[in-house]
Parts: sequence; C-alpha cells; structure tokens
Amino acid sequence: MKKQKFGSTEHEFSILSFGAQRIVDEHHCSEESAIEIVNTAIDRGITYFDTAPSYSRGQSEERLGKALALRNRRKDVWIATKTHDRTRDGSLRLLEESLNRLQTDHVEEWRLHNVMYMDELDAIFAKGGAMEALLEAKDQGIIKHISISGHTNPKVQLEAIRRYPFDSVLVALSALDHHIYSFLHEFVPSAKEQGVAVIGMKVMALGKLVPWYEKALRYTLGLPISTTIVGMESMEQLEKNLAIAKDFRPLSEEEQLEFFKDIMHLVRPDVLRWKSDNWAEAKNWAIRSKA
Repeated sequence: MKKQKFGSTEHEFSILSFGAQRIVDEHHCSEESAIEIVNTAIDRGITYFDTAPSYSRGQSEERLGKALALRNRRKDVWIATKTHDRTRDGSLRLLEESLNRLQTDHVEEWRLHNVMYMDELDAIFAKGGAMEALLEAKDQGIIKHISISGHTNPKVQLEAIRRYPFDSVLVALSALDHHIYSFLHEFVPSAKEQGVAVIGMKVMALGKLVPWYEKALRYTLGLPISTTIVGMESMEQLEKNLAIAKDFRPLSEEEQLEFFKDIMHLVRPDVLRWKSDNWAEAKNWAIRSKA
C-alpha cells in the first residue's frame, strides 16, 4: 500500500488509516471481532489508529487498547486520541482516562476534537484553556504531537494553524464536503504550505455515499493529503477498503465529474449534518458569521 509523508514530521503512513470509532457494540462489532479487525489491519500495513474518549463512552479506546495489548502490538502503531473538553483541567482528566483505557503511558498524537466556532478556539487558547493541557502533556512526554480537528468551517481551522503550528489537522473531506464549506479549496493548500499534515475523514458521509463506495474512497484517497481515516466495524469492510487502497488509482477527471453529478442531490444540511447549524434538526447550513 502506498505511503505518504506526514506533514513536516519524519513519519510516513499508508494512504488508508483506521478509524476506531466503529469497533464498538453500538455498531454491532463484538470485542472479539474488534481484536481481529485491528490486528489484521496492522498485519496488512495500517499503522495509524484514530480514536476518542467520546466514542461510545470510551469503548472505542478500550477495544483498541485491548486489541494491541493482547498481541503486544503497541509498539507497531501510532495512536491519535482526542479531547472534547475546552479547558486545561478537563482535558488532562480526559487524557488520564484515555491512557488507562488504551493501556499505554503515552499517545503519539492528542487532538482537539471538532472545533467548530471561533469562540471555541478562543476558549481553547485562553488562560486555563485546553491548549495549556496539550502543551504540558507534550513537555512531559505523554504525547508527541499536537493536533486539531474540524468538520464545519475551514476558516476556524485556518485561524487555528495561524495561532499555533499544529502537527496535523483532521478535517471532513468527503466528495460531498467538496461542495459546501470545502476544506480543500483554501485550507488544505495553506496547511501543506506550513508543513501541517492533513488527514481526511467523513469519507462515506455517514453512509450516504455507500452506493458509490469505491468512487467515494478513491476520491478522498486521491486528494493531496497525508492519509485518510475510514471507520471499519467488520472484516468485510476492512478487506474492501484494503483492496481499493492496495490497487489505488485516483479518479480521472471524467469519473470525478460524473460522480459529482450523481451525488449533487445529497448536498443538503440534513445529509451533511456536521456542516449544519444544528445536528439534530439539520435544516440550515452553519452560518459562517457565527464562526
């Protein structure tokens, strides 16, 4: 599987990386299956694993930690977990809990989770904000790299990388995201220019792009980014994704235009809920001025 450089770091990762959000009961994945999926992914060349304490109330981290510990694979992988708390103290508590669930004394990457608005960013960078926790944890060697994620508004992440030299940014880069509040048009070039690794997510748009599965994955894998995280809850999904990534070929211009034409009817706030002004109702697009 093709590998690509991770921003300005010395690390490289396969173009396909593992989203551990779905190796949980909520997505009908048993603990036994989770252990098999994680270790098979490692055997097949995937080394980047993304998780978070908010994924099924910590079960994602627990499953990932157990899968690695049972077969002594911790040294073989890069773990990225997150904090959804915007304060120093709250974030440090989350980190301690994450480390316990992951059965490790450090993580390679700690990420500010889903920063949507400028007032959130201000809180993170304020005195007593979450940024203090990330910097302290890095100074103590508990984390190695500092990251941020965003689903909604590229302007927020642009401002984030202006304020601090993040090692990576995780952003929504599905084929549907291309058409509204796109991170691809301005943010990705700016991040790459600054040496920030860009990681793609939301590849299947919460399942809405599954009818075009291969094209959807090939679209995001073909973007000028470091790696793409895909959630997987079964061996069947893992094998399908690996097959596409192993024999990867980007969409031709003609294929991409045809694909966009087929999916344009899905460019709606009730589909792209992470870009709506209210996840539950999802009637309107997020208002940029609010950011």
